[in-house]
Amino acid sequence: MTQQERDRLVTLKKTKKKVLTQQTAAEELGVTERHVRRLLVRLKEQGDKSVIHGLKGQPSHRRIAEKTEQEAVQILSAPVYAGFGPTLAAEYLANKHGIEASKETVRQWMMRAQLWRGKKQRMGQVHTWRARRSRWGELVQWDTSEHDWLEGRGEKLYLIAMIDDATSRLFARFARHDSTEENMRLLRSYVEKHGRPAAFYTDKASLFRTAEKRRRDEPGVDKDAAEMPLTQIGRALRELGVAWIPAHSPQAKGRVERSFATAQDRLVKGLRAAGAKTLEEANEYLTNDYLAWWERELTVEPACADNAHRPLEKCHDLAASLSHVETRQVRSDYTFRWAGKLYGIERAAVTTGLRGADVRVEQRLDGTLAVRFGERYVPVKDCPVAEKAQPAAPVTTGKRRRTYRRGSDWKKNFDLKKGPKLWQAAEASGYRQPAAE
Repeated sequence: MTQQERDRLVTLKKTKKKVLTQQTAAEELGVTERHVRRLLVRLKEQGDKSVIHGLKGQPSHRRIAEKTEQEAVQILSAPVYAGFGPTLAAEYLANKHGIEASKETVRQWMMRAQLWRGKKQRMGQVHTWRARRSRWGELVQWDTSEHDWLEGRGEKLYLIAMIDDATSRLFARFARHDSTEENMRLLRSYVEKHGRPAAFYTDKASLFRTAEKRRRDEPGVDKDAAEMPLTQIGRALRELGVAWIPAHSPQAKGRVERSFATAQDRLVKGLRAAGAKTLEEANEYLTNDYLAWWERELTVEPACADNAHRPLEKCHDLAASLSHVETRQVRSDYTFRWAGKLYGIERAAVTTGLRGADVRVEQRLDGTLAVRFGERYVPVKDCPVAEKAQPAAPVTTGKRRRTYRRGSDWKKNFDLKKGPKLWQAAEASGYRQPAAE
C-alpha cells in the first residue's frame, strides 16, 4: 500500500467515525460527496484494501504481446542494428518493420535482451548558452567532419555541412576531399537554393584564412598582425558580399559541432542500414532521408519571421566568383602561361593597352578557363610550345685523344735545357721540308 492510499484510508475512517464531514472528506480526496459515500460502502464491505485499485498487480490491457517483443528483439539482434539506441531502434521498428512501440518500451525490451545498458543520469556542468540569432540566414556555421562514414564499405568521405544559427536548418553533402573546390561547390548549391546569407561562421582553417608566417623565436604578442592576402573562398565571399567571422575555438561554433556528433551516430547507422557503399548512394540517403528527418524533428522557428538571405544581383556572377582566380601578365606576343600551358589571346580580341597588362584568369568549377581584361572577357586559345633544339652530338674519329686529368704530374722529369734542339726533334720525327718551286 502506497502512502497516498494510506492517507485516503485515514480520511475515510475519520469520515466513518463522524470526525470529518463528507463534504470535508470530498475536498481532501478531490472527489465528489457522492463518490465519498461509494467509498464508505466499499470500506464497509472490503475493509482496508478497498482503497487499493482493483487492477493493481495485473498486466495492463494495453500491454504489447510477448510474441511482438520477441520479434522485435530478434530484429534488433541483427548485425545491421548493432549500436542502435532505443530511440533510433523504435523509429526503425515502426518505419521498416511495422512494430509500433514507444522508445521507453523498446528500451525495456533491449535491456531485458541485453542489447542496451541503462545509464544513470549525471548532473552536467552548467553552461550558459549563447542566444540564437533572430533571423534565418543571419549567421550560418560552416565546417567539415572527417569520419569513417561508410565503416570500411567504400572510399573515405568527408561531410561538409552548413547549419543556420537561428533555425538549425542543415545543408550538407558528402565529398571525397575537404578542398577549396568541394567547399565552393557546396557554397554554390546553398546560394542557388537559399540566397546570400549575411555571414558565415567558420574555423581558422587554411581554406578560409591565410596564416601569417613567423619565426619560432619571434615574439608574436607585441607585434601587430600583418594583413594577409585572401584565400580563394575569402575572395569569393567578398565578391558575393557575405561577411566571414572566424571562431577562436571549436566550442564557439558548437551548433555545427553538435550536428556532427549526431551525424556520427545516427547517420552512420542509417547508411549502414541502407547499404550505402559509394559517394552517390551516401549523398542520396543524406538528402532524401537524413536531412528530411532533421528538417522535421530538429529545426525550430526563428524569433523573427524575416528572412536575412539576399537574392543574387546582376553584378554577381557565381561562375566567376566561385572559381580559382589568379592574375597573369600578358606578354608582348599576347600570350600568358597558366598551369604549365601557353595560352594566346585571339587576334580579334586584341585592344589597346592589352600588351603588358594584367588579366584575371578564372579556372571555373566546370573545368573551363575564362580570362577577363578590365570589365570584359576575351577569348583565348591554346598555343603549342616549340620544342627546344637538341645539341648535335660530337663527331668522333678513330683516333683516341689523349686527355690529362687535373692534378696529373705531367711535368715530372722534364727539363727544357737538357732537351734536344728543335731541328734535332724535327729530324727525329722524320719531317722533311718541301723543296722550293
